[in-house]
Amino acid sequence: MVNKQGQTRLAKYTDNTLTNEERQVLEAEIVRKCLTRADKQCNFVEHRSFKIVYRRYASLFFLVGVDENENELAVLEFIHCMVETMDKWFGNVCELDIMFNIETAHFILDEMISNGFIVETSKAAILAPVELLDKAT
Repeated sequence: MVNKQGQTRLAKYTDNTLTNEERQVLEAEIVRKCLTRADKQCNFVEHRSFKIVYRRYASLFFLVGVDENENELAVLEFIHCMVETMDKWFGNVCELDIMFNIETAHFILDEMISNGFIVETSKAAILAPVELLDKAT
């Protein structure tokens, strides 16, 4: 998740083959490529051996990199589900919500993705453990 200026606000990697330096370079290339595209262009970009699926919501860009076998429309639907889930939790999620509640944002994402696979899309099932954690603190 990046803002309009290209600053990363939330990142999760499931591929452990890249070093931190390689991740930063790859991330910068992808963000630059996606942010410079026109609004009328499609939300799918090929970069190296990855397909990048992205969507802009207000001032935030949600980017997901997948391999060539993944269904782009399913990933686009996942991005929408993630935004709806965060909207439900934060109440119209914005960049500041992510910045000041980074642990919660990561927890929500971790409830949705495990080992690089989408495991949950039900907003109620995703937010139930988040509510329990919130009550415990």
